[in-house]
Amino acid sequence: MAKTRIQKQNSVAILTDKLNRSKSVIFADYKGIKTSEFDNLRKKLKEQGAEITVIKNTLLDIALKSARGGSLTSIFEGPTAVMFAYDDDIIPMKILVKAIKDYQKGSIKSGFLGIDFLDLISIQRLASLPSKLELQAKVVGVLTAPLSGMVGVLQGNLANLVYLLDQVRRQKGGELNYGR
Repeated sequence: MAKTRIQKQNSVAILTDKLNRSKSVIFADYKGIKTSEFDNLRKKLKEQGAEITVIKNTLLDIALKSARGGSLTSIFEGPTAVMFAYDDDIIPMKILVKAIKDYQKGSIKSGFLGIDFLDLISIQRLASLPSKLELQAKVVGVLTAPLSGMVGVLQGNLANLVYLLDQVRRQKGGELNYGR
């Protein structure tokens, strides 16, 4: 059943709102991806504060003109699924890129990170970056390495002192009197 003009206007308004609220937006060709695989992808993205939906290209074009002030004619070939990331910019992008690679179906077309346009190569590079948690762990490791080294040196000096005292005790032939 065809949508009425009012339904289409409502769809464009909702799309425009989603485009404006999203931290990152990725356009993908979902051709060949099974419904069960697409539903699994939806579930994974929802857990990360993102969503993916299939949108008619003409409605997407109108929403893009409204939200971003321009059109992306390169994405309007074939079926288009749009991923909207609301919480984290990169993790949903990683999930989508990994899913397309794992399924060996579909492809990434382009996207936005904030207001910056992303081509396929940029999206793949961003998706290959370590997560925020991994980067934080690396920073903590770098910051604690000198402290760990210092603890090791101090323990070594303490061990040397104990060894020295033990040697003095042996040379004097018995117990050391510690001021008793």
